[in-house]
Formats: sequence, C-alpha cells, structure tokens
Amino acid sequence: MKNLSQMMKQAQQMQEKMQEMQERLAEHEVTGAAGGGMVQVTMNGKGEMRGVKIDPSLVDPNDVEVLEDLVLAAANDAKAKVEQYTQEQMQDLTGGMQLPPGFKLPGM
Repeated sequence: MKNLSQMMKQAQQMQEKMQEMQERLAEHEVTGAAGGGMVQVTMNGKGEMRGVKIDPSLVDPNDVEVLEDLVLAAANDAKAKVEQYTQEQMQDLTGGMQLPPGFKLPGM
C-alpha cells in the first residue's frame, strides 16, 4: 500500500504542476509576423488571439487579398511559436520526456 500512496501523491503533484503550467500558458504571449513585420498577430500560450497590428500602408481596398494572406501567415507564425513554447513547458514538466506527436493539453 505504501507504493499506491506514493503513486497517488505523485499524481496529485503532477496535476498541480499541470494547473500551474496552464496558468503560465494563459499569461504568456507570443507575436507572429509576416510581410517583414508589417502584419503582427499576438496570441497567448493557449492559442487565443490577443491582438492584430497592421501597417497602414498595407490597407488597399483594391487589394484585400494580400492583406488577408499576410494576416493568415502572421497567425500561423504565432501559432507555431505557441506550440513550440507549449512543448518546451511540457518537457520541463515531464523532466524532458518527449510527448507523442499531436498531444494536446486539456483545455487547449
């Protein structure tokens, strides 16, 4: 029974660490950019968009498609940075153990 008690204690500690990590992810922000930084998208560590900045020189009513493409590229850049940050945080939490590809945290 001593081993079971130890395992339960470790599981509870891991759960607490996961909660702390979730809170850090919600607070951490990354910015993705496109068009040489003329379009920027900021997301928190949970992948929620927090802001968009667009250089006014890009606003051309006759060529909206370029702006749309740049916003999409900046959002994808920010998302990639969020995923990298999340993976780094999980490795810290799991002691460097690699996670399976596509693994998602609860609540993400």
